[in-house]
Amino acid sequence: MNYFENITDQDYIFATMLLVANKMDTLLERALSKYNITAKQWFMLIVTVNAFNEAPTIKEIAKVMGSSHQNIKQLALKLEAKGMVVLEKDKKDLRATKVTLTKECFQLFKKLEKEGISFMNKFYKEINNTEMKNTRMFISKIMDNLKNIEEEQ
Repeated sequence: MNYFENITDQDYIFATMLLVANKMDTLLERALSKYNITAKQWFMLIVTVNAFNEAPTIKEIAKVMGSSHQNIKQLALKLEAKGMVVLEKDKKDLRATKVTLTKECFQLFKKLEKEGISFMNKFYKEINNTEMKNTRMFISKIMDNLKNIEEEQ
């Protein structure tokens, strides 16, 4: 039985977006556990390597991830203990902490590369370019709406 078949499109989209997020998190946790890293830690590393041209601050990472400074600092401290990042005070602003990825982090990325490509191929199986573009546009609008709601609060 499909639990969501008799609900409005809005409720269906909202519920299934939460469901998709939970399933993705569960699958990522399972896949990453053998590397002693959590999905949130992995996401922080991916954001850090892809969203910045130089070592970002914890505050900058938090903004991109849509998380609090405190949560990102905790992730960064755990990643530092695992040898994945180095935390150091920003020379221009001693209140800020810069996050630099280590050689060990890039070695982890290399180990994960083949699995990541395989997962992404399965994740996007039978989704064509038009569907991909439409979904990107839809999600962008949802993200804008969430940003507006956040600013109102």
